[in-house]
Amino acid sequence: MDRIFSPTGIGRDYQESRHLSFLKDVRNDFTVFSGFAHPDNESAHHIGEYSFLTAAPHPELPGFRNTISLDQFVAKKIGTATRFSSLELASSAGHVRSLAVNYSGVNLPAEDKPSRVFARLFLEGTPEEVQEEESRLAEGRSVLDAVSEQARRLGSRLSAGDRDKIDEYFTSVREVEQRLQAMQAWSHKPKPKVDALPPQDIADRADMIGRMDALFNLLPLALATDSTRVITLLIGECGVPPIDGVSMGDHELSHHGQEPEKIAQLRLIEEAKAKSIAGLLKKLKATQEGGVSLLDNTAVLFGSNLGNASNHSTTNLPILLAGGGFKHGQHLVVAPQGDKHPLPLSNLFVAMLQGMGIEVDKFGSSTGTVAGLETV
Repeated sequence: MDRIFSPTGIGRDYQESRHLSFLKDVRNDFTVFSGFAHPDNESAHHIGEYSFLTAAPHPELPGFRNTISLDQFVAKKIGTATRFSSLELASSAGHVRSLAVNYSGVNLPAEDKPSRVFARLFLEGTPEEVQEEESRLAEGRSVLDAVSEQARRLGSRLSAGDRDKIDEYFTSVREVEQRLQAMQAWSHKPKPKVDALPPQDIADRADMIGRMDALFNLLPLALATDSTRVITLLIGECGVPPIDGVSMGDHELSHHGQEPEKIAQLRLIEEAKAKSIAGLLKKLKATQEGGVSLLDNTAVLFGSNLGNASNHSTTNLPILLAGGGFKHGQHLVVAPQGDKHPLPLSNLFVAMLQGMGIEVDKFGSSTGTVAGLETV
């Protein structure tokens, strides 16, 4: 992946890799990075995605406990003003887990059907459906109240360690209560109208690019209508995608063992992804919001938990940051290739948070911010 993705040269005069050449129309709207990693994730391999937005160490070990993800941290700060504090999406059919992790270390479920996302965002229910939804919300709060009371009674008879677990449970309950309260408050407010038809779900589970694009098409609508300000999208593996020249699944191809034919097919898949990413950035750039583009107002992070899937390397992660009010159009090498101490990816998270006006100087494993990444 690193050789397919990484450009040559540094600064603003870098030479695009073929992968990045598909984003040339928005070159000045993003920064590509080399040298990032998550400390203590060297053996995480595929499950490193659990920690991609949290930076929690050693997700591969028994008893691993995750920490809050970047998106949920942001949602806590700015998500209360919108109908949805955050949206959790996944492109893989049936992928129930998202990139989002709450304060208790619990992964939030993901939605993979564009039609359901569109309905949640923009379609009004009938009066009967609204009443039914309100009843479900009220019932949910009643159940939480009852369970919380039982837990409180039990807590007085538990050891200190078990009481800590109960406290974690109460934190999760409070988060659910807050979501239910927000949903009830918004239930009678009209949803925004958009000039778009409800999307069709893609039945082909292997059509990775089609599923990506269907969800990508909804992101500018969700952001432009201020339905939410925080979105994650997990792009998972699939079977053999319907791409000309590809005859194997993306996961099999990622373990190419330097076989030229497998690398060539993997390039076709990664290039198709790059075209989709370029399409999303162009749509965000073309959407105006308060005199500036939606892209300028939105920090868009793309990346992977593996720097090289063939050997499961978790260093030199492929990372791209677009928009968000930063000065872009550059390749920043934050740590030399092979450096035993790569820069924590959390440093970029801190820079993004500060760029949003969130006062924070520490997140996850961060040691500071990112030299050379400046705001406009």
